[in-house]
Amino acid sequence: MTASRARKTDTPSGILLLDKPSGLGSNAALGRAKRLLGIKKAGHTGTLDPMASGLLALCFGEATKVAGFLLDADKAYLAEATLGITTDSEDAEGEVLERRPVPELDEAAIEAVLDRFRGPIEQVPPMHSALKHQGKRLYELARKGETVERPPRAVVIHALKLIGWQSPVLKLDVRCSKGTYIRSLVRDIGEALGCGAHLSALRRTLSEPFSIDKAIGLADLDGLDVDQARSLLIPPDQALLHLPAVELEAALARRLQHGQTLAGIDGEAGLVRAYGEGEFLGIATLDESGHLRARRLFATA
Repeated sequence: MTASRARKTDTPSGILLLDKPSGLGSNAALGRAKRLLGIKKAGHTGTLDPMASGLLALCFGEATKVAGFLLDADKAYLAEATLGITTDSEDAEGEVLERRPVPELDEAAIEAVLDRFRGPIEQVPPMHSALKHQGKRLYELARKGETVERPPRAVVIHALKLIGWQSPVLKLDVRCSKGTYIRSLVRDIGEALGCGAHLSALRRTLSEPFSIDKAIGLADLDGLDVDQARSLLIPPDQALLHLPAVELEAALARRLQHGQTLAGIDGEAGLVRAYGEGEFLGIATLDESGHLRARRLFATA
């Protein structure tokens, strides 16, 4: 990939950590935030269903260039599963498909089932999802009453903790890889327990490296003026702290910004964060021979 020359910009850039309320879609929440910050170029980094609440990382301006890293990041959720009832959408917004008696369960029996879902697993995505089948979104087919075969997908459940049980409601703390559907996880746990289940509440608490405790609610954001709202933006490089940093002198920084390959650069080979005299320049690739090439340059203030 050839990086174009970085340019100057007066448009604020950064990442806003929003605590999305339930009942509002991710795109609607993004639209509200764009108006409040007065910044047109923006995107979110992982859809939350309207029913769900919690952390939605919004990228504004140049920060949209790091959105892919946040989309690929691990996530964490607090999930509530209601046992004994299955729905067509696998959550509380769907039509009830079946009601089944909930067996007598103690924590030991539940833990034994949960252990089967820890680590790498294969998961069949829900019909009510944005995945495509022959060019059409699955949720479009589901709304027509159609069901199609969905191949299972490999995901990783890094942590699955039982944090509450009062029949028929199971409360879970889940940390998982990208692409994990918590609705489908709850569906499969319910089947393993012998009674079925649906997702009755969901809250995202983590989108690495960002946590919900740093997020602002939409109502609080509404009460700020533009400058106050913009002051909440986190610098884009804070989404890339898992990448090693390379510091460049001013002359070398200018050459990198002009798309030139630099030689003799020390550091760990791979993707790196490039800085010029403390200013974040962008993402670059450092090879084993010490050649540094710009991968994605960021506009400077």
